[in-house]
Amino acid sequence: MDKPFISIIVPVRNAQRTINTTFEYLMDIEYPQERMEMVFADGGSSDDTVKVIKKYQETHPFITLVEIPDCPSPGFARTQALKVAKGDFIFFTDGDCAPVEDWVDKMLEVFNKDEKIGAVGGEIYTLRVDPNNLVEIYCEAFGFNRVSWRYGNLQEGLFPELTDKSPTQVCGHRAYFFVTANVAYRKEAVEDGERRFWELPTGEDIDFGLRVRQKEWKFYFLPQASVRHMHRADLKALLRVWASYSRAHPPLINAHASKYMEIILQFLGAYPNNPCLKFKFPIKGFVYIGNFHLMHLFGLLFIGGLIGIFVSSPGFWWKLTTFISLFLSLVFTFKFFRAGFRIEPYNAWPSFCKMKYLTNLYFMLGGFKGIKKYKVLCIEPSF
Repeated sequence: MDKPFISIIVPVRNAQRTINTTFEYLMDIEYPQERMEMVFADGGSSDDTVKVIKKYQETHPFITLVEIPDCPSPGFARTQALKVAKGDFIFFTDGDCAPVEDWVDKMLEVFNKDEKIGAVGGEIYTLRVDPNNLVEIYCEAFGFNRVSWRYGNLQEGLFPELTDKSPTQVCGHRAYFFVTANVAYRKEAVEDGERRFWELPTGEDIDFGLRVRQKEWKFYFLPQASVRHMHRADLKALLRVWASYSRAHPPLINAHASKYMEIILQFLGAYPNNPCLKFKFPIKGFVYIGNFHLMHLFGLLFIGGLIGIFVSSPGFWWKLTTFISLFLSLVFTFKFFRAGFRIEPYNAWPSFCKMKYLTNLYFMLGGFKGIKKYKVLCIEPSF
């Protein structure tokens, strides 16, 4: 029996740093080349990305290049690739990713078990381009883009069903979705998703997955069908990524979430089973309260109390409250930063703590963008 015909879609833009490595891994995939196509969608690269793709095209006829000079987003690039893709199963990865050799076969095995499985996704690990780059080291230690980490050490199996579509199920800690760095869809599920990703800069993978899942397709997590991701090389680029991720949350909540406000007490219990207060509210969204938030809150209370002590000589209770605020601020500061002290090389802990703080800060700031436009509230989590 012939193996199914598959399409591998790879959106790229200015991927010169990583594209050759991605090709090396894609060429090693153990699947008959006559039963596959690779569709690269270039979103207007200004470096040598297109030149590299065309070089591989010369000797590999199953490679297709779709050029989109004025591409507004990776989602738009994927949509253009879907217009030419002919596969019975559509595999998605990126131009900075490296799939394992049996990536395709492992996912197809899962699809063959249940015709109602619409998507299979695998784990995402780190592949360092520069072994000594501190940003890459931090991303690897942090578990950046790790699926199992996102959901509290998730094991192989089906994703939980959508229930109330509250904001945390759409893009919070209960939002089970596959990023397009490592996911495969059945063709019929892609059709139910209208073969279209939205054109906003980020969040297209969540939006597409939600629309497919609403058609009652099952999603299956298969960790061993993994890819390794080559992360950003400098802190500025990493911060842009974190801000863009949370910037997608207001439009996602506006489009998909039910009218609930959720308050998640991250500082209590164990992630991802922290206490959550959920109630009907005119503005839908979520408010996370964790170490990052509390170290700032109590720090501000301490500063305010200290100013009061010097200005007006208040009484005993004011002074006590001020120094309790200092103590609590230090406690939550330690709890927030302690992971940065565990990353090797240990003498780089100031850099790792800086990265941890700034990535969380930019994630918070990105979530504020679009609040007024979409009439939602997003106070993002503490890492």
